Amino acid sequence: MTELTPDQTARRSPLYRRHQALNAQFEMVGDALLVSRYGNTSMEPRLAISLGLADLSTLPRTGFKGPEAPHWAASQAVQLPEQPNTAVTQADGSLVAKLSHQELLIVSDVEADSSLITRLNQQDLPAQTYSLPRADSHCWLAVTGLLAPEMFSKICGVDLRTHKFAQGQIAQTSVAKINTVIVRHDLGTTPCFYVFSDVASTEFLWDCLLDAMEEHQGVTIGVAAIRSLAAVE
Repeated sequence: MTELTPDQTARRSPLYRRHQALNAQFEMVGDALLVSRYGNTSMEPRLAISLGLADLSTLPRTGFKGPEAPHWAASQAVQLPEQPNTAVTQADGSLVAKLSHQELLIVSDVEADSSLITRLNQQDLPAQTYSLPRADSHCWLAVTGLLAPEMFSKICGVDLRTHKFAQGQIAQTSVAKINTVIVRHDLGTTPCFYVFSDVASTEFLWDCLLDAMEEHQGVTIGVAAIRSLAAVE
């Protein structure tokens, strides 16, 4: 079997050199090349229950903004969150995050099911609705585990403890002095926080998270561990 490498695909994560330095194994998920694992497949999911960090930056995502954006999205059979700074999972597994009364962020599931995103991106937009190509502008990291809120407390001013920060809640805040959007989106019974930030800050944010995770023995994880966590009910 030919080993997959980032230079074989059109879209690479800004972190691909970091992954290669960690001897990552890659796999194709839809049209996205993701880290499958870094080490022992059986160990990563167990360690991720405590604290794990994954790079999902090559998965599909998009956004829309404008006074008419929510009304247009609703007309396209998108289930919208009732309030800003909340997110709702769609029937196809994608996630719709309402960042304000006029702005939506839409991301695929971890299997790169982008049918909703593809369909929305192909539509003609009405007046006062504008496309935001989030796949080009923002990185997408995932922090998993019971110790994630404690780790975040070192570099983020928002209280992300699970009894304070509910499933589907959003914080638009600073992490290690970088503007970020944090969405709680649990994997099965394991807490998970999606972190989006400006793509230019990806490497710095990744390194800051790894540094904050060190005292908790946090580990980098691949999509195989993400799948394993999501399967636990």
